[in-house]
Amino acid sequence: MTQTLTAGDDFPPAPHQQEPTAVVRAGSPAALLRLIPHLLGFVPQASLIVIGVAPPRDRIRVTLRYDLPDPPEAGLVADLTAHAIGVLSAQRLTAAVAVGYGPEALVTPVAHELRGAAWQAAIDIREFLRVQDGRYWSYVCGNEACCPAAGVPFDAVPDPAEAEALAVIGDTVLASRADLAARVAPLGGIAAESMRQATRRAEQHAARLLAKVRKSGRLGAARHMIAAEGLAAVGAMIARYRDGGRFASDDEIARITVALRDLRVRDDAWARMDPACADEHRRLWTDVVRRAQPGYVAAPAALLAFVAWQSGEGALANVALDRALADNPRYSMATLLRQVIAAGAPPSLARLPMTPEEVAASYDEAEAGKHLDHELDMDDEG
Repeated sequence: MTQTLTAGDDFPPAPHQQEPTAVVRAGSPAALLRLIPHLLGFVPQASLIVIGVAPPRDRIRVTLRYDLPDPPEAGLVADLTAHAIGVLSAQRLTAAVAVGYGPEALVTPVAHELRGAAWQAAIDIREFLRVQDGRYWSYVCGNEACCPAAGVPFDAVPDPAEAEALAVIGDTVLASRADLAARVAPLGGIAAESMRQATRRAEQHAARLLAKVRKSGRLGAARHMIAAEGLAAVGAMIARYRDGGRFASDDEIARITVALRDLRVRDDAWARMDPACADEHRRLWTDVVRRAQPGYVAAPAALLAFVAWQSGEGALANVALDRALADNPRYSMATLLRQVIAAGAPPSLARLPMTPEEVAASYDEAEAGKHLDHELDMDDEG
């Protein structure tokens, strides 16, 4: 069993990215199992991993992760495998490898269903491994000499040379997906109470602005005036993070979360996601998501999901979307991103929707001639 996979340049590099200085070749099952946590950013548990590959040299084109159905009900298993085969077929991939992490009772039904569905779709499952307690078993290889019934022990820790190569893909591997989700989980305790108070002050500030504009009789200027303040605050914070800085107070974060309820402000922030500054944007929106209060999480979490997808961090994108949709199940940016990412769309498709100037022009055009004769709608996303 000598299947070799090549990773490190899964997708054509975007213009801002350099060609990878190295590739990682998984020339053995053990090497493949050491590669997968770097592809995901965490060590999978109770999971099915499906890796679609393509010429030349079986380069990785898509990596999919699913929770194993427990119990493995036939309908759930069929739905899971249908989705995986659907993604592979949509991307015109004719070969894949798969790994199930967990006990035989959970992995075997999925292995049988996936291999059968792949055969019908003319997709070659080059290898299907099951991993548990530091051993692996193959559903493809029946040679007792290399794949004994007792399983094959493997070292999950790469040697120094392999570790250096794997760092090309991702140098941070967390112990579980739960650890990844914890990185964007809401803060608790005193920090949460401080943010609740700051958010209340930000809401009161926005209400005062609206009342002031209403009294002036210039109702048509209400959205523009409030949006202008939000645009300035969010734009200044983006610039600060790009310069290596960070927020200075909870009040700053609170005003941003309230401002992002205006879609014009959110879309302007979205349009500023230069891939060359992905690390800075990820740091900013992680800080905001962790501090955002209920009702104000969806927008920053969706922005975090976009920059994570843009950076090839699908797992982070999905946990950010979990937070966005828990806050507002109908938030359209989040639902759209979930559909796109679930379809296995590569990061190369995470293009900026418009420039900030185009965003401003589109909103100005839409609002031309309109008069605000009712209370300002600060959130059109459900």
